[in-house]
Amino acid sequence: GSATVISPLELIRTKLQSQKQSYRQLTACIRSAVEAEGWRSLWRGLGPTLLRDVPFSAIYWYNYERGKSWLCERHKTREPTFSITFTSGAVSGSIAAIVTLPFDVVKTRRQVELGELQAKNLPCKLSSSTLAVMSRIVAQDGFKGLFAGFLPRLIKVAPACAIMISSYESGKAFFRKRNQERIQRSLQ
Repeated sequence: GSATVISPLELIRTKLQSQKQSYRQLTACIRSAVEAEGWRSLWRGLGPTLLRDVPFSAIYWYNYERGKSWLCERHKTREPTFSITFTSGAVSGSIAAIVTLPFDVVKTRRQVELGELQAKNLPCKLSSSTLAVMSRIVAQDGFKGLFAGFLPRLIKVAPACAIMISSYESGKAFFRKRNQERIQRSLQ
């Protein structure tokens, strides 16, 4: 889905952040990668991105619905309030972010490694499979290396999920109420 479309943009963003290249250098790097390895090279990191995003969505939505139901029961309300959806979104986003962080680390590491090799015009000798990259990370940094960037990811994901879902739920409730009022008026 959207991860496939966004993947080249994420690769470019990662290269910009990791190599401090100018846009001109980045354009040359992308052009040389496409010339040397074809257009598919722009989708490097798609595998770990999907391994991050698909479970993230499943974990997020499962925990969001469970958390929302639990909080509604606890507060004795049938309809979730803004604070219930906001809290459920933040907590479920945090859980999903933590569980899928190793795949985000692998995706970023793979893109950075390949970008460094391309910048130096060196062939890629290291295996870039998800398992191989994970193994290298654990060998270099220990198991904690798979959770590098834990706090920044949590600071980014938790509020984003909370704001997104509470805005959606508020909008949905607003339009549901508005439609019900419109139906009531038309029946009178």
